[in-house]
Amino acid sequence: MRVRRFELRLLAVILAGLWATTFALVALSYRPGGPVDPLVGGLFAIPTLIACAAIPWPPAARGDRTFPFISWLGVATVLVLAPSLAGLYRQIETQGSPVLLPSPEAAYPWVLSLAGTSGFTAVGLARRFLRPGAGRPPRLVAAAAIAIALTLVSAGLLGVTVVANDLALRDRAATTSRFGPTDPALVPPHCDGALLPGDTATILERLDGDIDGGALGGARVRGIRSGADFRWTAEIGTTAQLGLAGAASIGRNGWRREPGTRWLATTADEVAGEALDRTVLERALRPEQRVAAEDRGLTYVEGARARHCTAAIDGTTFRAAFPQVRWLVGDASLRRWRGELDYWVFADGQLGQLTGWLNGEAGAIRAGAIQATIRVELTATDRGAGITIGAPT
Repeated sequence: MRVRRFELRLLAVILAGLWATTFALVALSYRPGGPVDPLVGGLFAIPTLIACAAIPWPPAARGDRTFPFISWLGVATVLVLAPSLAGLYRQIETQGSPVLLPSPEAAYPWVLSLAGTSGFTAVGLARRFLRPGAGRPPRLVAAAAIAIALTLVSAGLLGVTVVANDLALRDRAATTSRFGPTDPALVPPHCDGALLPGDTATILERLDGDIDGGALGGARVRGIRSGADFRWTAEIGTTAQLGLAGAASIGRNGWRREPGTRWLATTADEVAGEALDRTVLERALRPEQRVAAEDRGLTYVEGARARHCTAAIDGTTFRAAFPQVRWLVGDASLRRWRGELDYWVFADGQLGQLTGWLNGEAGAIRAGAIQATIRVELTATDRGAGITIGAPT
C-alpha cells in the first residue's frame, strides 16, 4: 500500500508541476492587451490547487482493478496536458495568435486535462472527508460528485473569463503577427504579381493522404531556412514507412536522412530541391504558373493582412514542389494527377501560407486501388527574423 501511495503521490506532483508551469506561463507572459489579462492568468491557479490537493491526500485504492484505473487516469491526464502546455508555450514565445482558445478544437484538451485532474484528486478527497470505514459505493459516489463539481467550477470560471478576453481581442487590431505586417493600410500584391520567399523563415509542412477511403498516413516536417541554407526534420507515419527523415544545406555542404538511416553527408546540390517554401515558389508558383490564378479576396491570418489566391497544379509539378510526397506514394507516376493550391500573399509580398490537394489514379501505389488524394499544408512564419542554422548531428 505504501508503494502505491508513493506512485500516486509522484503522479500528483507531476500534474501539479505541469499546472503550476501553465499558471506561471500565463500569469507572467500572456499579455496580449485584453481587458482581463491578469485575471486569466490568476484563474489558472485553480487547477494547480486541485492537483496539489492530491499530494497530501493521494487517491489510494486497495482493489487490483481500481488502482490501475486511477493510475492510468493520472498518466492519461499528463499525456494530454504536457503537449497542450508545449503548444501554449510556442504560441506565447512566437507571439502567435493573441487569442488563447481560438476554437473548440483548441479548448477540448484543456477541458480533458481539467476533468482528468479533478477526477484523480476527487478519489483522495472522498476518502479523506468520508467517515472511516465507509464502503466503496459511497466513496465512488462522493468521488464522482466532487470530480464533477471541481470540473464544472474550474472549467466554468476559466472558460467564461478566457472567452470574454478572447472576444475583446478579436475586435482589436493586432500589432504584431508571425505571418507578416499588420498595418491595414498595406495592400498585398495581386495573385499574379511579385511573390518572394522571406530572407529567413520557420517552416511547418504537413502531408497526408487517403486511398479508396483508407488512410495512407502522413508526415510532419519542421524546419528553418536562412537564404539558401536550410535544415528540417520530419516525423513519418505512413502505410509504407515509419521513422524520421531530414535534409539540410549549409553553404556547399548538404546532409540527408531517410527513415531507418542516420544523417549522411552529401553536397548542397543533392538536396537543393528540399528547400521547402523556396522550392514551392521555384517549381509550383512561378509567375507563368500564376497568370490564371483566382483571386479570392483579402483576409487576415493571425492579424496579418493577406490575399487569398488559388492556382491549378498537375502531378508532375506537385512532386517537384513537394518531394516529400515520396513517403506517401513512393515512385508512382503522378503525371495524370490534378489538383489545386491555395496560397496567401502577405503585405510584404511574401508567401506565408499554403494548402493544396492532388487527386488521381492509385493503381501504381497499391495493386487494385482506384483513387487516391494527397493533401498538403505549409506555413512560413517569422520571416526576416534572425535565424542561425547549424549542421545536423
